[in-house]
Amino acid sequence: MENKLNIGIVADWLVTFAGAERVIAEFLELYPEADLYAVIEFLHEENKKFIHNKKVNTTFIQSLPWAKKKYQNYLPLMPLAVEQLDVSGHDIILSSSHAVAKGILTGPDQLHISYVHSPIRYAWDLQHQYLREAKLEKGIKSLFAKIILHKMRIWDYRTANSVDHFIANSHFIARRIAKIYGRKAEVIYPPVDVNRFNVKEKKNDFYLTASRLVPYKRIDLIVEAFSSMPDKTLVVIGDGSEMNKIKSKASRNIEILGYQPNEVLVDYMQNAKAFVFAAEEDFGITPVEAMACGTPVIAFGKGGALETIRPLGESEPTGIFFDSQLVSAVATAVETFENNIHMFTSDNCRKQALKFSADRFKHELQMSIQKKWETFSSNKKIIY
Repeated sequence: MENKLNIGIVADWLVTFAGAERVIAEFLELYPEADLYAVIEFLHEENKKFIHNKKVNTTFIQSLPWAKKKYQNYLPLMPLAVEQLDVSGHDIILSSSHAVAKGILTGPDQLHISYVHSPIRYAWDLQHQYLREAKLEKGIKSLFAKIILHKMRIWDYRTANSVDHFIANSHFIARRIAKIYGRKAEVIYPPVDVNRFNVKEKKNDFYLTASRLVPYKRIDLIVEAFSSMPDKTLVVIGDGSEMNKIKSKASRNIEILGYQPNEVLVDYMQNAKAFVFAAEEDFGITPVEAMACGTPVIAFGKGGALETIRPLGESEPTGIFFDSQLVSAVATAVETFENNIHMFTSDNCRKQALKFSADRFKHELQMSIQKKWETFSSNKKIIY
């Protein structure tokens, strides 16, 4: 690819450092001279190193009251906001999108490649779950919310036409892109920093789950299942809106540690007998991190987990799936795991996790962008 290419990178928002931000960080590793854009940017100082301490071009939402802590309240304004970002000076636009970044305005001489973590979840197939959790199923507020989500869907579908190429973070999301936008998407799994984890062969006699304690993560389901198995120990790491609910369901064999620093989480992950994961995720980075520690995973068999975990019955298995989000299903999966624990090895778990490394991501992404740019440039040539 030509060295003089001018690249712009667009994020939805930069507030914390999680999966979508990891992708932005790897974009910048590949293209350190690129300009960076986002609806808002409120990164902690220690996280700014991941974006090379770059100045971020933001929108008018950055200056609105309470934008730092309640930025998601401004979601109805975000389509308008992202369209105000001027990226007209760039040859290639790379967007990392789970909300509005893919809606950036581009011209016919610009190549727009959008790495999609998911179409706007709460506007499409998860709308009913979102309204239920936000207690917006009835009343005038519910009506306004439904009108806003309806308009978001129209905008989201229309702006899919401005994307030249979609890249999905899993085959699960590629199917969602096909269903919602009617577009094909290449699949490149997101980067997982597997090198910061070490394998520990000898495991302790406890299970681990770790996550933000929010409804869709279904930590309550895991806690309830282990409350029905008093002979098995569960450690829960994380904090969030569901903390009181989860504490109320926990029996004596369950230890709830709340938020813990990263080094503590890693230590528990390395020592756990297995990691338990009950969410339906687009990809699911935490199970891959557990496998990087040599720890098998007991997971809900839907979404991205199906693509990252090798189930019992396959060669070199790294985990077990339960097929429904029911207490009995989780308990049965744990019993099956214990009866077949000799089938799981730390080496196989680590080997599986390495398939999702950051180096692999950068290589696949760079090759994909280069090929797409060459085709795009060739198609623009005028033959006289």
